[in-house]
Amino acid sequence: MNIQPFPEQLFRQERADLAAAFRWAARLNLHEAVANHFSLAVDAVGKRFLMNPNQRHFSLIRASDLLLLDADDPDVLEQPDAPDPTAWGLHGSIHRRCPHARCIMHTHSSYGTVLSCLADSSLPAIDQNTATFHDRYVIDGNFGGLAFEEEGERCASLLEDPKKKVMIMGNHGILVIGANVADTFNRLYYFERAAETFIKALQTGRELRVMPDETAEKTARELECHYPDQAERHFSDLKAILDREGDDYAE
Repeated sequence: MNIQPFPEQLFRQERADLAAAFRWAARLNLHEAVANHFSLAVDAVGKRFLMNPNQRHFSLIRASDLLLLDADDPDVLEQPDAPDPTAWGLHGSIHRRCPHARCIMHTHSSYGTVLSCLADSSLPAIDQNTATFHDRYVIDGNFGGLAFEEEGERCASLLEDPKKKVMIMGNHGILVIGANVADTFNRLYYFERAAETFIKALQTGRELRVMPDETAEKTARELECHYPDQAERHFSDLKAILDREGDDYAE
């Protein structure tokens, strides 16, 4: 008889990676109380995904806590361990519509959210970090309330271009997508750093030194081409720090 493993035993490495991302998001103050959500696709078509349980602090999430969901099965909202309905609306919609979005991280991080609240939420290339995102983000200027199903579908439609890996969610926060946990967390980290640099530069009240578009694009391409393993190495070291400390994220 072929005995299937319990759900928490499936996708152990994927679960551990996503749990580590939650722990580091909390350490870096990228989270907001028991809100915000990360998800990771675990099947070939991208519709079966892991996500954090409803209203659990990021610093406490373990690999075994993660929910295994199917984007085509809305009945999960009726289960005792149902996900946050706004997380389901947003992440479920993106996993259905955007198979290239293997991992999705949505936060209300401080500087990213400040940027999303500006009438012009664009991020000019004023240093290497901001140049990294040149022509690689989309701005959603039509906030329509909490991200239940209809709002989630609208947001998902803005991410169908695989080049756009960040959504600046006007009046809301940011959402970052990527190929895996390491890729996505690295992008989340650097976008928050880029937003911080921009917001602090604005606070000086002085004129900004903005790169020409061609220089910004050249810089972004150089970073992509010459440092292809940076995200993996960054995230591997973050997990090594947790392991050295005896953290229980992988349990």
